[in-house]
Amino acid sequence: MKKLSILAASFAAIVFAACGNKTAQNTESADSVVKSFEQEQIEASIKMHVDSLASEIGKLKMVPFLQSDGNGGIQLTKEEKQVKPDYLLDPASTENATVLSEKYRLLSALDVDRRVAKLYEMPTEDYDKAISKLAADINDPSFKILDKEDNASVSETTQTLYDEMEKNGRLNYFWQLAAASLVEQLYLANQNSEKYLSTFTDEAAANTTFRIVLILDALKRLSQYDPEIAPVAEALAPLEVLNATTVSELKSQIAEAKDKIIAAREALVK
Repeated sequence: MKKLSILAASFAAIVFAACGNKTAQNTESADSVVKSFEQEQIEASIKMHVDSLASEIGKLKMVPFLQSDGNGGIQLTKEEKQVKPDYLLDPASTENATVLSEKYRLLSALDVDRRVAKLYEMPTEDYDKAISKLAADINDPSFKILDKEDNASVSETTQTLYDEMEKNGRLNYFWQLAAASLVEQLYLANQNSEKYLSTFTDEAAANTTFRIVLILDALKRLSQYDPEIAPVAEALAPLEVLNATTVSELKSQIAEAKDKIIAAREALVK
């Protein structure tokens, strides 16, 4: 009897443990479903927010000194064109980009610099080759939409480009393009602010700093579930000090933030 009691107790313990494990497994499974649902809700909320940010950024024009002459862009004299800028990125820097996100950012920055090179009537063959190589390495089908728009480029953060990249699952890379383009524009503006900002209006100045707010907001939200974007958000964070609403404010703020802009550029485009 005693042996039977022991066996019965042991069997009961085994059954209880088995039921307990099953209950625990069911609880873990339920928790997993809840967490998965919550994560989906969080990501959907972030997606909705960055969509609205992209819509806002798509309404902003490029900085005036990168616009064509006919649209109020900068105009250089013959003498000014003879002094070639020595602060543009070297097209050979493509060799330094090994990770996909680095290639996106460098592609955008080089496209900005190519525009400035054209402005000074500098040869752009090396830029064209470097940009073509990066585009081929990236192989983003979203870029095909640019062929259908006049003078469109990867450094322009348009709503059309955003929609295509979102459709092709490259949404996060859109914001990396936007970040690199913005930082490169600020860097260039600081090299010759008297000339590059000469065609700015107060509205253009306010739009430039508003672009910083939009891009940084998107990067911070996306970094919640994309660790790759976190360093980009960190690199741009110091530029929050740029909040000008007039041209004079922008000139002084860019000068004061010179080191921050250089550091952001070095972090994004190596």
